[in-house]
Amino acid sequence: MSAHEKLFARPWRFVAGAPSMATLPPEGPLEVAFAGRSNVGKSSLINALTGQKGLARTSNTPGRTQHLNFFVPDNVTAEEGAEDVLPAIAIVDMPGYGYAKAPKAQVEAWTRMIMAYLRGRPSLRRVFVLIDARHGIKANDEEVLALLDKAAVSYQIVLTKTDKLKPPALARITGETLERLKKRPAAFPEIIATSSEKRVGLDDLRKTIMAFLAD
Repeated sequence: MSAHEKLFARPWRFVAGAPSMATLPPEGPLEVAFAGRSNVGKSSLINALTGQKGLARTSNTPGRTQHLNFFVPDNVTAEEGAEDVLPAIAIVDMPGYGYAKAPKAQVEAWTRMIMAYLRGRPSLRRVFVLIDARHGIKANDEEVLALLDKAAVSYQIVLTKTDKLKPPALARITGETLERLKKRPAAFPEIIATSSEKRVGLDDLRKTIMAFLAD
C-alpha cells in the first residue's frame, strides 16, 4: 500500500471547531484547507476523500459550516512499526461563502476570521478552492481568489460534480478556468477534477496532499 493510501485508509476524526482565531487548535501538523461556495459539495468531498460518510457534516441548508473545522488521521497504534508512522496533517473545512441569506454582519465576521487565518497560520500549505464544474468561477469565487492572492497563500482549484458534465463540456470549463488563473499570482496552475458521487479524482487529490508531507 502506498503512503497516500495508508494515510487515507486510516480513520479520521474531528478535533476542533474554531469560531475565531483565539479558539484555533495549537499549531503542529501541516494543514490543507478546503474552501468553496456553500452549495459546492465541500463536506461531501471531504467525506469521500477520507472514506468516512459522517466526518464532515452535510446539510441541505447552505451555510451550515460556520467554524473552521479541523480533522486529523488517528495516531498510529502501538503495534505499528516506526516505518509505518505517518507524518501529521490536518484537513481544515472552512466556512462556506456566497450564501445570500446569511446576515451581513455574519458574512463580514467570517471574512475577517478567514483572512486572519490565511495570514496567520504558518502551518497552512494550500487552500483547495472548490468550484462547481457546471457553473465555473462566479463573482463570489473571484472575491475569494483575490483574498488568497492578497494573503499570498498558495491555492488550487478543485472542480466538483464533474459527473454532471459530458467530457467535452468538462474539457471546456477546465480550459476556461485555467485561462482565468493565469493572472493570479498565488494560483497553482493545475486543476483537479472530482466527483464525490462517482469517486473521480480522489486519488489525485490524495497524492497532492501527501506531497506536502514529503517536502
